[in-house]
Amino acid sequence: MNSPNLGVLMLDTIFDRPIGDIGNPKTFSYPVEYKVVKNATIERVVKMEDTALIEPFIHSAAFLEEQGVKVITTSCGFLSLFHREIQDRLKVPFLSSSLMQIPFAHMLTRGKIGILTARKASLTRKHLEGVNAHHVQVVIEGMDDMPSFTRAIVDETEVLDMEKVSLEMKKAVMELISTHPEITAIVLECTNMGPYISAIREITDLPVFDITTLVNFVMRAL
Repeated sequence: MNSPNLGVLMLDTIFDRPIGDIGNPKTFSYPVEYKVVKNATIERVVKMEDTALIEPFIHSAAFLEEQGVKVITTSCGFLSLFHREIQDRLKVPFLSSSLMQIPFAHMLTRGKIGILTARKASLTRKHLEGVNAHHVQVVIEGMDDMPSFTRAIVDETEVLDMEKVSLEMKKAVMELISTHPEITAIVLECTNMGPYISAIREITDLPVFDITTLVNFVMRAL
């Protein structure tokens, strides 16, 4: 059996993960090793910014290193908040969040970057500072008021309905680009948004970056 090339630190969640989601190994063309960080719930990571989780994430990342992975990433873009603390304790590259692509997207398109996040109420300047993206002009749109997405992925109270979430994703992107026509690229903070990129491309020609574009870029470089 081939040793895993990519290691993924997973939040402790229960929702479905279709192809395109970071949590589905079929999303990638190379071996992936997953490690669930026990008790790292969305509540604690996204809403509480719980620093007590840093050590469990580091411990789990060390396990992945022992499995021989070349790169470690996560299943939540909000972990950009703890990027430096975790990376400093690892030997392999650590991709905490798709938000790491914001400076690159800005240099590529020379404009303001739109961020679509799972929860706008929780995404702060501190998350951008964590991955050195705070110097780029951004505008943020969230899925806070999108019931199917929020109930399935943030609250985990309903079964994921991909058709409904796809419509909500398109609605959120339309709001983002209509309210801010000056944006030149979109970065999807949430690692669960990947399955809907094709739907997003139906309504905009803007470049769209997510966690898989980041991971694939780095993996090919290595």
